[in-house]
Amino acid sequence: MSRLSFSSTLLASFLLIAAILGTAALGGLLTLEDFAARSREGAKHALGFSSALQELGERTVDLERSARQFLVLGDPVLLERFEQARDDSMTALVWIAGLGSTKSQRLVNQWSDAAERVAAALNTRAGADVALQALGELPVLNEQLAAELRLQLEAESKRLLDELDGNREQLAWHLLVAVTAAFLLAALTGWWVLRPLTRVEGAIEALGESRFDEPVIIGGPADLRRVGRRLDWLRVRLADLEANRTRVLRHVSHELKTPLASLREGIALLKDGVVGELTAGQHEVVGILEHNTRALQLRIEGLLGYNAAVFDARSLKRRKVALRPLVEAVVAEQQLQIQSRNLHVDIDVNGNIPPLSADPDKLRIALANLVANAISFSPHGGKVRLKIARQLRDVTIDCIDEGPGVPENESERIFEPFYQGSRQPAAPRHGSGLGLSIVREFIDAHGGKIELLPTSTGAHFRIALPNES
Repeated sequence: MSRLSFSSTLLASFLLIAAILGTAALGGLLTLEDFAARSREGAKHALGFSSALQELGERTVDLERSARQFLVLGDPVLLERFEQARDDSMTALVWIAGLGSTKSQRLVNQWSDAAERVAAALNTRAGADVALQALGELPVLNEQLAAELRLQLEAESKRLLDELDGNREQLAWHLLVAVTAAFLLAALTGWWVLRPLTRVEGAIEALGESRFDEPVIIGGPADLRRVGRRLDWLRVRLADLEANRTRVLRHVSHELKTPLASLREGIALLKDGVVGELTAGQHEVVGILEHNTRALQLRIEGLLGYNAAVFDARSLKRRKVALRPLVEAVVAEQQLQIQSRNLHVDIDVNGNIPPLSADPDKLRIALANLVANAISFSPHGGKVRLKIARQLRDVTIDCIDEGPGVPENESERIFEPFYQGSRQPAAPRHGSGLGLSIVREFIDAHGGKIELLPTSTGAHFRIALPNES
């Protein structure tokens, strides 16, 4: 069965289930056909017995009339009629004897004996009394035969009904066994086919989360096993690409940092006058070089940190997280920056917020970057508002500051790495422009989204996380 494809497995299972149910139905049909045939045969025999009994009654009347007339008139023709009636009666008696019961056979023999005694009395003219006495026995025997026939037919009918009940019970058991076997076969087939699909889904999720350490092994039908082999090939390929990417990034950063360090040393030597005193213009040039080399170093370190954050965002360790304590902890971690700028941070929770299924560490990093961005752009003595609310399908976190805001045409670019925005706060700030990019990466990894909402003053960011409760 392991060589069958997915469609072949389903087809084979369907045919087996159809064969099981069809066999049970055919068995029931054959049983009913057999019962119907025997019922028809029984009805035919019952009709034959009834006709024979009726014929026997009519011939008995003819026989008695002929015998009585012969006793009075002595006409040989009447004796011939008697003999003819007796022969016809014997034909009916032969049919009635087919009932097979002991009593019916005994009654048939008595009837035949009585008819013989009448015939003997008429032929030998032994006396009218003997003939009349024997003739009187015939109607009584007819009634007894009729009663016996009714009993035999009722017994046969009861036997058929009992057999019908037995067949019906047997058919019910057959159907129950067939349906149970079909259900078990369907369940087994479903388990055998769907289990590999679950593994395929898990393997795809693992690849999407950059977990390349576990080999992909898929069982089941041949085509699903073939898909498993291709997924494992893809896993190995992605692992190689990721290793190459990390190696290239590490080499590039090393290759950049080494000459950059030498450049900074040279600038420091020039600034310290090791190679001679510098003029005012030269000091200015050295300062520009020093500033740019420091900025370049920050860019390199920021690029490495951003790539590490993007890679880390793919692997989430979800558990139930209460949002309010998490937001309060993030604000508490940045109290020094808040106090240094004399800011006021409000946390407003609207309604009962259910715990979310999230990675608390990565969600903390996203919120910390968002709050740090608001603090960095807020004016001295300003206010930052954090609002947590429950929507129909999402839980939202709004971060609103009183800074210079973001122009409408920059609402999408503000989330790009290293993009600083055209509006900067009055006080100087030091940042790489990666904070909001990291926020978006981590929120996207949770299945949520972050957007910049239009506002007249400041900046209004909203995070929407799926509410799975």
